[in-house]
Amino acid sequence: MKDNKLIAEFMGIENDNAKMRGHLYECPVTAEYVSDLEYHTSWDWLMPVVQKCFDTQQPSEGQHYFINESLLTMDIEVVYDRVVEFIKEYNRTTDYNKVTYYDGQ
Repeated sequence: MKDNKLIAEFMGIENDNAKMRGHLYECPVTAEYVSDLEYHTSWDWLMPVVQKCFDTQQPSEGQHYFINESLLTMDIEVVYDRVVEFIKEYNRTTDYNKVTYYDGQ
């Protein structure tokens, strides 16, 4: 899934060769290498992402509220969707802040 890859990148897995070998990913629970990312089907995979979202300082704190609300549903699909939205917003904000302007000098 495309969004699983987005989450893996947010968690630092894609950019860390020690944690990724080819198309094998390190499972956050067992530390074994697996070929499929399971953020969309496993609470064991998804909850560390939720924790990182909460630990991340984000200008739009409302995103944390939406993740909290989604957790109350106890529906992994709902929580997954909210986490993906948080990461997309985080990436948009982070990318915007990295932009440097050339003043022609």
